[in-house]
Amino acid sequence: MIIEQIYTECLSQGSYYISSKGEAAIIDPLREINKYIQKAKIHNSKIKYVFETHFHADFVSGHVSLAKETGASIVYGPKANPGFQAIIAKDYQTFKIGDITITALHTPGHTMESTTYLLRDASEKDVAIFSGDTLFLGDVGRPDLAQKAADITQEDLAGILFESLRKKIMPLADDVIIYPAHGAGSACGKNLSKETVGTIGEQKKTNYALRNDMTKKDFIKEVTDNLLPPPQYFPLNVKMNKNGYEDINKVVKSGSKALDPNLFEKLLNKKNAIIIDVRHQEDFSKEHIPNSIFIGIDGSFAPWVGAIIGDVNQPILLVTPHGREEETVMRLARVGFDNSLGYLKGGIEAWKKIGRSTDSVKAIDATELKKISEKKDLNIYDVRKPEEFISEHIPNSQNTPLDFINEKIETFPKKADFYIHCAGGYRSMIAASIIKRKGIHNLIDIKGGFGSIKKTGMRLTNLILESS
Repeated sequence: MIIEQIYTECLSQGSYYISSKGEAAIIDPLREINKYIQKAKIHNSKIKYVFETHFHADFVSGHVSLAKETGASIVYGPKANPGFQAIIAKDYQTFKIGDITITALHTPGHTMESTTYLLRDASEKDVAIFSGDTLFLGDVGRPDLAQKAADITQEDLAGILFESLRKKIMPLADDVIIYPAHGAGSACGKNLSKETVGTIGEQKKTNYALRNDMTKKDFIKEVTDNLLPPPQYFPLNVKMNKNGYEDINKVVKSGSKALDPNLFEKLLNKKNAIIIDVRHQEDFSKEHIPNSIFIGIDGSFAPWVGAIIGDVNQPILLVTPHGREEETVMRLARVGFDNSLGYLKGGIEAWKKIGRSTDSVKAIDATELKKISEKKDLNIYDVRKPEEFISEHIPNSQNTPLDFINEKIETFPKKADFYIHCAGGYRSMIAASIIKRKGIHNLIDIKGGFGSIKKTGMRLTNLILESS
């Protein structure tokens, strides 16, 4: 028996390859499917099933393409209603892969079709669960993402999740391994661990949602408290996962067209496109096309595109580092943004050669910020998440999380200089690009973010550590 976790840091997402005696199964695959096919070839196995734990909201799954390419059957749990051929498993239905079995445990709550898959070895011993978004390490799936798809409240779903955890998962042996769909960084939960593999026993001791003395009322309150609104693109990804989508190879080929500057500019105006610049934040700060949005390829690229752009149908033009054009289009497609029109051939230098103007973002070092702050009061905006801000921040700074920057534009001064920072410089440059796109240019970015600010010895609020 072989179990492999294939973890994608950009999406904080885990998919799984399982094989035994010449047969294989894939759980929650990403949209680019070649890696799963190659693993099966290496192990001389045929992919028999593609198991989906639920209709994912934060990424487009590879289930449709993988089934088409390999002849595998797609499996969902009870209550699923996909727009394509699939096995809708009954609760406790078993599936044979070589000499091991996978049992569908219907665990609704995150969504109504959410299903955990229990793996048993040849001796029928419980080995592991693939818990999707039902159970994470340190947390459970948020119960508000299915509200618009069904006549049910988040409190109702939280109550259902409470029962699922206690009737289907917590009775399992402490040594059963947990393989979740996400780790820290995912918007599908509030308190996810950085670890991506654990055990039932560990989670009973450390996961707040699995406390023995927890009532259903307590669970509902704690799970629904302080839920930030989900990103706008989530329902659009659910729709693609339920109804199908275009093959990613076609999307990448179509979206990776090299565009000379004149055609690039023509499409920008004709298609009402937006420019996403994926270079490093320092390169963007020095020089970029006016009104372009920075979202660097070397950060949490795809989730931030989803959170900031929102509409997966939005036409997109790209400015990329040389050689990373197809990678950029592929990573856009992971979250359903299939409408890339192409990239600027020759980059910023080619843009300047045809006489077009560029813009920049004023930026200073944290040491300079400290010197200026000792002479006068400053308008400082912290674009980190609320929990980061609460933990420690510059006194009198304002928290304007990047997740909701589009709704916070009116809070920024229109004339007086103001300063923005995040943790390390990536998110604040995204914020700067959006603020400038809205016509506000009197901002100054702090290089290196809060990490650099702390090193200067600048006065901060008392550090509040997270409780374990």
